[in-house]
Amino acid sequence: MTADFSSLRNYFERQVFEAVVEAAPSYPLLTADQLPDVACVALNHLPTRYIRHEVDLVFYLTEKERADNETAIAEAVRYACEFVQARFAMRARR
Repeated sequence: MTADFSSLRNYFERQVFEAVVEAAPSYPLLTADQLPDVACVALNHLPTRYIRHEVDLVFYLTEKERADNETAIAEAVRYACEFVQARFAMRARR
């Protein structure tokens, strides 16, 4: 039996990707090439929630849980932008 797992993904990926692109102009030292690094750091600071379809999780979230997720994403992206920007700035000084 062969199973197709291509529909599985982390619930936070799309939201983090969008938040990184939205936050990028506030961090002018970050390059487009560094934004995937920012997304990786941010995703590693969020819980992992795998889903097959967006509705699988969204349907069951309360308004408070949605708001908490948005806050967590914003904080993770802010931290990640600052972290990656600082790392690359330190490398440039060497």
